[in-house]
Amino acid sequence: HVQLVESGGGSVQAGGSLRLSCAVSASGYAGACKGWFRQAPGKEREVVAAIYSLGDGTSGEEKGYADSVKGRFTISLDSAKNIVYLEMNDLSPEDTAMYYCALTTRYISRSICTSAPWSPTHWGQGTQVTVS
Repeated sequence: HVQLVESGGGSVQAGGSLRLSCAVSASGYAGACKGWFRQAPGKEREVVAAIYSLGDGTSGEEKGYADSVKGRFTISLDSAKNIVYLEMNDLSPEDTAMYYCALTTRYISRSICTSAPWSPTHWGQGTQVTVS
């Protein structure tokens, strides 16, 4: 059983910052690939950032970002607490969306996780980010 719970959304003025958190709880394997997606009204859900980590300290993490957020957003993972963060800076109204934390428990390669579309097996409930 895997559960993801997001927090940290809210309203902010353009140029501001927010940090989203995603607490992952799992009775078994929670997968190596985790990410943040967003969906704006009338638009398709898109991946914002992804992180690949085996969490065993033997190999480095790898991260990937959508072009629209590169240089502004940072994804990170606290393996000890099993929390995925999304630090969002220099926000613009175009970033307004429902943000979802997601992961896949299926095997997925490091490169696919961070640079290609992938389909999560588990989703959080979402947290709203509004930039005005």
